[in-house]
This record gives sequence, C-alpha cells and structure tokens, in this order.
Amino acid sequence: MRGRKTAGIKADGEHAGKRVTLARALSKVGYCSRSQAEKLIAEGRVSVGGRKTTDLAHWVDIDKDRIAVDGTAIAAEAKIYLMLNKPRGLVTTRDDPQGRPTVFDCLGEVDARFLSPIGRLDKASEGLLLFTNDTVLAQRLLDPATHLGKIYHVQVRGLFDEASMQAMLGGVSEGGEFLTATHVRGLRSGDRNSWIEVELQEGRNRQIRRMLDALGFECLRLIRVAIGEINLGDLPKGRSRLLTDAEVQYLRRRTGG
Repeated sequence: MRGRKTAGIKADGEHAGKRVTLARALSKVGYCSRSQAEKLIAEGRVSVGGRKTTDLAHWVDIDKDRIAVDGTAIAAEAKIYLMLNKPRGLVTTRDDPQGRPTVFDCLGEVDARFLSPIGRLDKASEGLLLFTNDTVLAQRLLDPATHLGKIYHVQVRGLFDEASMQAMLGGVSEGGEFLTATHVRGLRSGDRNSWIEVELQEGRNRQIRRMLDALGFECLRLIRVAIGEINLGDLPKGRSRLLTDAEVQYLRRRTGG
C-alpha cells in the first residue's frame, strides 16, 4: 500500500457509475487487495468525503466520492499485465506459511505489491502464469463461462496411445468429479515415456494429474504453454515479461471487456 498525492479517484470507462463497498473500491482501483482494504478500514485509516469510517459495508461511488488513506487521496493504479514462465517447485501464492519459494520470488524487478496471479499452477507444474492488478479482467478470465482454453504439454510414463487419448476426451470419474479434456493429441513418444498436448476449458484442482492417475499413467512433467492465444513462446524459465497491447486487447475481447 502506498500513498499518492492525487486529486482523487478518477472516473474511466471501466469504473463509471459504479457503486461498491469501500473495501471493494480500494481493490478495484488497484490500491491494495480486498483483505488489505478491510484492515485499513477497520483501523480507521480510510476516509470518504473527509470523514473517517470503520464500516466495512460502507457504500461509495467510485466516480464521485473522494476516498483517502491516511489523509492522502487515492487514484486508480496503472494497470499491469504480465506473464511468468513458472519454474517447477514454486508455490502460487504471495506468502507461504511453510517458507517455501513462491512465484513472486521471480518478479524481483517488477513492483508486484498489487499484482495477483490469475489462477494457479501447482508446485510441481511449470509454464505460463498470468499476473495483473486489473481485478475486473482477472475475475472475467477465471469465470468458466469465458471458455478460454488452457493448453498443456505433458510428459507421461509409458506409451500413451490413441485409446488413452480417447479415454481422456470421454472423461473419467475421480474423487467424486467427472473430469474431461476438450482436446488431446500426441506430440512424441519413446520407449519409456510420451509427450501429449492437452487442452482444458475449465481446470479443476490438479485435473490433468488426476485424470492420468485414474487411467493408470504417471505424470512426469506438466507445462502450461498457452491460455487462449496467449503463448508462452521462448520466454526463459523463471523470467517474466509484460503482455503486449495486442495480447491485453485479445483478453479483453474474449472476456467481454
């Protein structure tokens, strides 16, 4: 959280006419997370129209109300969109109670205080992970109705034949859930293992690993290589880059933004 000397929250096309709770307002403009906002409000550090409030349910108009933290008016944070090539062994969280390395350790050169990952990759998985402080776009991307496919390259032990691919497409029951893939194809295979490409429309927790396990295959590596038309490309492992304007506009179009 940081103070900025500005005239107040500015209206834009995204926020126009929006009435939300005070904590939500602080989050929507990218000032801090919702939980951080609630803490600031409870501590009496936030004012609306010059009057402090500790009411977490206080409603504000983002366009009209002057909101300040510690007496300094806040404005919408510049929107940031970036991708990371997540290495194996990192957890997708900002702070880990067990002290394990996190994906934020890879963002040392980026001001990541207000960034959040869009979705997750488990500790053993690698590849494309998106970050942003645009909470509206993030929520739209996480909505299953968006139908933005996620593509993974997966190494499995043994020969993954056509029958196995059809089984993944047909779906398997595991842990009380019916899990399916929308696309599966072989990439290459050897004597001991195979590489396959799997597309998911809506990913459940550890979905691909659970499906493979149900079919009797061990997952050796799992790399997310694309989200829709946003491709990992040749970004080195452990490195990040900002999304291009064209990539951001693509995500907005696909999510109705």
